[in-house]
Amino acid sequence: MNRALTIIGVVLFSLIGIASACAMGTPRSIAFTLKAEGNGDGIAASFRRDEGANHHNDWSSNFRPGELAGFDPAGFRAAGTRPIRFSLIREAGRLDCSGKGGGSRADGGCVLTPSASFLHLLERHGISLPTEDEAFGLVALNVRSELIEALAAAQYPMPKLGDLMGLAALGVDGAYVGGMARAGYRPAGLNTLLQFKALNITPQWIQGFVSAGYAGLPADELVQLRALDVTPDYIAGFQMLGYRSLPTHTLVQLKAMDITPAFVRSAVGNGPLPDARRLVDLKIFGGRR
Repeated sequence: MNRALTIIGVVLFSLIGIASACAMGTPRSIAFTLKAEGNGDGIAASFRRDEGANHHNDWSSNFRPGELAGFDPAGFRAAGTRPIRFSLIREAGRLDCSGKGGGSRADGGCVLTPSASFLHLLERHGISLPTEDEAFGLVALNVRSELIEALAAAQYPMPKLGDLMGLAALGVDGAYVGGMARAGYRPAGLNTLLQFKALNITPQWIQGFVSAGYAGLPADELVQLRALDVTPDYIAGFQMLGYRSLPTHTLVQLKAMDITPAFVRSAVGNGPLPDARRLVDLKIFGGRR
């Protein structure tokens, strides 16, 4: 649980540097820097959006040359200095950039153009239109229409732009939202969906528990099981010993104490199995029952 909250907190905190809310005004410049990434053909890109004295938004990411429309890899890596142009085109908008570069480095400036069709999509779903900073964040995090449509189809509460960026930052896409809904999980709030993704709770992972006899687990119990890495194999080990239908809170307690089926068998030998509630005593007192 704490791990999930920590991951989500880091992601959401990072969004402040990408899309802090402010009123629309005169467009501010977006500076870029490109560097060759190692010995391969990858490009490490940094974008900086100035917001006045002592405040700016940064976004860094790695790209393949083909992801930057119009980019000339040979010219970028060649010695000397020459004009560099490229565009980063995403559903939420595009960055059209120009500058100078050579010797595997370039810098210059970009113009951000939000996508009209994406803005119409937001309006159609009752989502507020973005400020300049939010528009930059939507492009930076590659928020896509299929995520918005999937959230609507699963009847989630209307997301805010910050919700969409937080979900996209963790890699939540329409397929994930739809898959979780088909598995029977459509959490009441988007924060729980963020927890699920941060802990890598997937429909396939849930199916393992269904097969082990644990269908329809509440969302908070799934989070506890995943946070402590309780697996269907872990449950199966106890079932083979004779412990059937252990409650999830018992499984969580046993895993937290590093009590395994192998430990139980070594502690009791060929003797009768103690009640599951006594296993903690076995662990604490070195096998004495």
